[in-house]
Amino acid sequence: MAVTSAREKQTAALKRMLNFNAPPLNNSLSEPVWKVLIYDRFGQDIISPLLSVKELRDMGITLHLLLHSDRDPIPDVPAIYFVMPTEENIDRICQDLRNQLYESYFLNFISAISRSKLEDIASAALASNAVTQVNKVYDQYLNFITLEDDMFILCHQNKELISYHAINRPDLQDTDMEAIMDTIVDSLFCFFVTLGALPIIRCPRGNAAEMVAVKLDKKLRENLRDARNSLFTSDNMTAGQFSFQRPLFVLVDRNLDMATPLHHTWTYQALVHDVLDFHLNRVALDESSGPEPSPSGARPKKKNRKTYDLTAADRFWQKHKGSPFPEVAEAVQEELDTYRAQEDEVKHLKSIMGLEGEDEGAISMLSDNTAKLTSAVSSLPELLEKKRLIDLHTNVATAVLDHIKSRKLDVYFEYEEKLMSKSTLDKSLLDIISDPDAGTPEDKMRLFLIFFITAPQPPTEHKWNTKIQCSLPGVYKVRGRVRGRLRGRVRGRVRGRVRGRVRGRVRGRVRGRVRGRVRVQM
Repeated sequence: MAVTSAREKQTAALKRMLNFNAPPLNNSLSEPVWKVLIYDRFGQDIISPLLSVKELRDMGITLHLLLHSDRDPIPDVPAIYFVMPTEENIDRICQDLRNQLYESYFLNFISAISRSKLEDIASAALASNAVTQVNKVYDQYLNFITLEDDMFILCHQNKELISYHAINRPDLQDTDMEAIMDTIVDSLFCFFVTLGALPIIRCPRGNAAEMVAVKLDKKLRENLRDARNSLFTSDNMTAGQFSFQRPLFVLVDRNLDMATPLHHTWTYQALVHDVLDFHLNRVALDESSGPEPSPSGARPKKKNRKTYDLTAADRFWQKHKGSPFPEVAEAVQEELDTYRAQEDEVKHLKSIMGLEGEDEGAISMLSDNTAKLTSAVSSLPELLEKKRLIDLHTNVATAVLDHIKSRKLDVYFEYEEKLMSKSTLDKSLLDIISDPDAGTPEDKMRLFLIFFITAPQPPTEHKWNTKIQCSLPGVYKVRGRVRGRLRGRVRGRVRGRVRGRVRGRVRGRVRGRVRGRVRVQM
């Protein structure tokens, strides 16, 4: 079956890398080569949403360690490195070569390594007499994190460096902006290399989106110019990876829609991401254990941190992650009722298997029940997996519901929906914000900002100063900056077009007059 989604393609690329950059064997009878995986935080974030510990073990990974952790020598085992080509990582790899930690080294860099850093590794290998131990050095072009079949992010570590705030800081220097753009372009370039497709790029003009588009277009063209070493030719692509269908890549500026990221949502996945500790498809919940604290001042009960993986293998998550939360609660109850019915059926079969009697009816019933029990036993692993998923989503949904009740998120969602759709409001915004039991200060600020963005007229300043004990000049200043930038861009475009038209007309008239005079003189 052809690999189509970005998730499948990145997973296939990782499996190929873990098999010493050779196609993985489909034969389950062959023993894998045992090896050690060494990654940095970037590599860990890329691998963890795609490959489980069991899958790594099936591919021969007996140990996976962080590059900058304290590691003991394992001289008879090959090591696969999967790291970013940073100065710190290169220095640590050179240190590993000097310390002779492993039998052989397969160096895989998440992004392309520069020639100078490659020469540093070569010098260290030569100085430590480990040249023959460095078997392969690869640029993997996997500098992005795929979370779902149709969704990826650029990075998780140091993500604030390329955030909306980083790009729109008032003290941002041109060099900092160039560095941010280069980081974004490198990740996007890696994505399309892994996808095996050249995109058709579309973007608005006059903002950061255009800068990214221009840089990405330049990088793609430079790679295609060298036909022998191009990453988009069939010779350099994994079999079946290259695609002749060009995707449309649309780059837009976040300023076009500022209300959406502030909006309190109502679907399952969005609520989990908003109110819980949810990163890289893993949600962490605090579960209380121990006795309740007594009025006499006894020790408070201890909280255990428990994590759950919400992956593509979770059928309930895949089916209901985009559903409204009340429907999810009903679906969990339905799944629980179905499981209990199946469990009761198995218990009933066990109880009637001991029936006695030699009549034909009893023997026939025994034979029929034996077949049913055999079927139930064979489906027991599936039943246990269903029970695990039910418990998982019961705990997650309960945690989400606690946040909804304590913060009145349903009120925020309904009110913001009316604000964004320009519907009639049934209560005053000040009533919600001044309610001490309605949400956190962050919830109230998000609601106010949505109102401020969508309102045709700004609110009266003195009312807000007395109701929420805050001053609005700073908010007005930000709004003025945004509007000033937009007006400046629009005016610049209009002036540019007008000047271009005027110049064109003047040049046309001058050329016509000159040509007419020349013809008359001739």
